[in-house]
Amino acid sequence: MNVKVAKKAIIEGFHRTDDSLLQEDLYRSQDTNLQHLKSIMPSLVLLFIDMFHVVVANAGDAKAVLARSTSTDDEVPVVDTKSLLKAIVLTREHKAIFPQERSRIQKFNSYPGGSVGPNGRLQGRIEVSRALGDRHFKKVGLIATPDVHSFELTKKDHFIILGSDGLWGVFGPSDAVEFVQKQLKETFSATLAVRCLVKEAVRERRCKDNCTAVLIIFKH
Repeated sequence: MNVKVAKKAIIEGFHRTDDSLLQEDLYRSQDTNLQHLKSIMPSLVLLFIDMFHVVVANAGDAKAVLARSTSTDDEVPVVDTKSLLKAIVLTREHKAIFPQERSRIQKFNSYPGGSVGPNGRLQGRIEVSRALGDRHFKKVGLIATPDVHSFELTKKDHFIILGSDGLWGVFGPSDAVEFVQKQLKETFSATLAVRCLVKEAVRERRCKDNCTAVLIIFKH
């Protein structure tokens, strides 16, 4: 599979998943016992095509952050704290308050169209402008089409953190990369490092939103 085919497949996958969720929403709307349930899902996908090519796709406010070494020595291990790691955000957030998304919503051609409230939310209610699911907001500008791009891994790339908006609400990208690098030095375990990251976000930094994280470490 080449990169072009992979990107097309991911976009189609987002749309098909969205269609399934919209059908579920329709079923729920017809059942008075389920009408209170909503399915709105910001989504983030990483696809590794081979050892070097990565495709990133997101719709919503989850983020993927790459930790890349600034050292001139490609062989410096990630647990070496003297090796400074640069945080590179691989995704673009989709929120109604951002100019590009606000403009798209306001130009949405479905009657009566969409609007962004004074609080920067779609119809004054939800923050994200792209996500899977939610039949109601699909009528006013919420879309499931992801941003998709690809890049090539190098020996300077050590790990990627995937996180929901709750994590990034209390961690900046550089802060998270530094925290994970420290945990890897202490535990030598990706599982323990990412657990510590989530624990720090929820218990110490008082994250009030969904906090989910995945850590992918590259062994070159």
